[in-house]
Amino acid sequence: MIVAHPSLLRDLIERCETLSRRLATHPSKDTAHRLDDAAYTLCVITGTRQLDTALFIARQQMTAALQRQQPLHP
Repeated sequence: MIVAHPSLLRDLIERCETLSRRLATHPSKDTAHRLDDAAYTLCVITGTRQLDTALFIARQQMTAALQRQQPLHP
């Protein structure tokens, strides 16, 4: 399975969370559209169909990627 770079995952997670909060406090068509776009991208990258699941998988993938990184100095 292809896994996105952790920085891309982090960006999409933050974007979805920010837009979700903004939509809850200041609903607008623009914010809803931007959230739909970000959620769609995150779902495609994680191979899921729902935002909650995509966020969960993306966080797992980020954690796994960070754990695989080898330190520069032993």
